[in-house]
Amino acid sequence: MFGLGMPELVVILGIAFLVFGGKKLPEIGEGLGKGIKSFKNSIGEVEGAGKDFVENSVPGLKEVNDMKEKVAKVKDVGSILKS
Repeated sequence: MFGLGMPELVVILGIAFLVFGGKKLPEIGEGLGKGIKSFKNSIGEVEGAGKDFVENSVPGLKEVNDMKEKVAKVKDVGSILKS
């Protein structure tokens, strides 16, 4: 984890405990967790919007992707039948 071992993490947590106190640490952790979750959700939304934009702006791309899925299914059935 970023090149940090257990002793380094214990020292960092100890310093954080001394600076913020025991009552404030859970609130800080909760805030960090919510921030990370929000960031991940935003990244997912941006990626989804970009994919939708590309699919809707390039003519025929949706049909090509549908055909790829059908070919993949046929390949899967073919590999099962060969076994």
